[in-house]
Amino acid sequence: MPAVVEGRFCSDAAGPSCCLPCPQAEWLYPDNFKTMTKSANWINVIGLTCCVFLILSYAALPVSKTHRHYLSICLVLSVMVMQLAFVVPLGAKPNQCYNDITPNDMKTSGACAVSGSFILAGGWCGVMWVFLRALALHLQICWQYVLGNTFMYGAFAAGWGVPAIALTLALVFSGVSFRFGESCHINHKNSLADFWIPLLIFAGVTVIIQFATFGYCIKVYLQSLSDDSSTTNSSGLPSYSGSVRATLSPRQAYRRVRRVLELQWRGIVIVIIIIADVIFFAVVFVFLDDIEASLLKDPLKGKFWLVCLIEKNGDKNQCLDLAAPLVINESTVMAVLLLLSINGIWLLLLLGRRSMFTGWVELVRGKIKPNHEFVSADVGRFKDPVTPLSPAVQQPLKSTLKSGRETPDYFGREARYTSPSRSFSAPKPPTMVGWDDTRSHAMPGRSPSPYKMDPLSMNKI
Repeated sequence: MPAVVEGRFCSDAAGPSCCLPCPQAEWLYPDNFKTMTKSANWINVIGLTCCVFLILSYAALPVSKTHRHYLSICLVLSVMVMQLAFVVPLGAKPNQCYNDITPNDMKTSGACAVSGSFILAGGWCGVMWVFLRALALHLQICWQYVLGNTFMYGAFAAGWGVPAIALTLALVFSGVSFRFGESCHINHKNSLADFWIPLLIFAGVTVIIQFATFGYCIKVYLQSLSDDSSTTNSSGLPSYSGSVRATLSPRQAYRRVRRVLELQWRGIVIVIIIIADVIFFAVVFVFLDDIEASLLKDPLKGKFWLVCLIEKNGDKNQCLDLAAPLVINESTVMAVLLLLSINGIWLLLLLGRRSMFTGWVELVRGKIKPNHEFVSADVGRFKDPVTPLSPAVQQPLKSTLKSGRETPDYFGREARYTSPSRSFSAPKPPTMVGWDDTRSHAMPGRSPSPYKMDPLSMNKI
């Protein structure tokens, strides 16, 4: 049979062998569980709309309005992939069951294959791109490394290549099927080895890098409190030691770190939110797999619940208390779905800027708003004799704009006056020098006094 036979929940604990009707979640959770899962899907529509707005803004508006960067663009695309997994079932309305006791899987339902692939790919892409953002921030703050093309190409290869390989392995060795809700999730078979453990390893490394960066920031701040250096400006000018980091005092290092944090705090918050969601999502589903695996090995754990269903003629509401130990509680599952649903909203709040909205207003007005200003016909025939700037003159102005692919140099070198190492000069206040009549042509024995000078005798010969 092409459907997921191992997805059935069958037991002979009550005597004759019997199977739980499909879909199983409707028997293990209250009646409002389906409504809540569909509500979470609609929240994903709002989050997807926010992501689409960000992508369109990055594509249509200049960098000065969006401050776009390839790390931000790829992170938004990753969240879009995850949210498409919950939006697709709203339009496809898939049938969760192959027959009365067997759920559909990716081989029997196209909607299941698409939604399950989006969930797996979105989870991996999200983890990889927050890992790369955390790594980029760590390199800039702790090592004062300016990201260039090498890091960018490596990020593209890792950010999209690793999820593609992981998705292929998960679909080949585990597969996806309807387990609860209208979106498909990875099956229990081999899921720890080919999906959950590698995903949690990258998530754990991301957390370690993030906390290492925070620890370095705290260290620099504490060192700056005890720094009594009189310098006030940071300098990137190399010294005779050949080390840029060696020329920085603790207070200067703190100013550099603070400048990066002020510019990158939105990205830091995004990394924390998404990595927390992914870890929570992974832990919940790993526990769900363990519970299902234990039930398959020892069906007697659900004996009292099955007997209750038989005695109550299939009225699940009277047996929900006995079903609670067999599944993850309803509030935890809904918390996972809601946290995944609002990631797009978080992206708009943290990566979106007010200048994006003003930029769209300016863009629309510049294209469709008519010019109502009165212009004389003579003015239209007049040619301005002033020639525009040549491209050679305009080039330096254009070179200052970032294309969105280059990482800004947050540690840009600032010029400051440095006293030469063998200079003994120093500014001094003016001093009063005594009058020496032997070194001047003045009359000896009398010191000129500015208060007793006769202005009438100054011009006498």
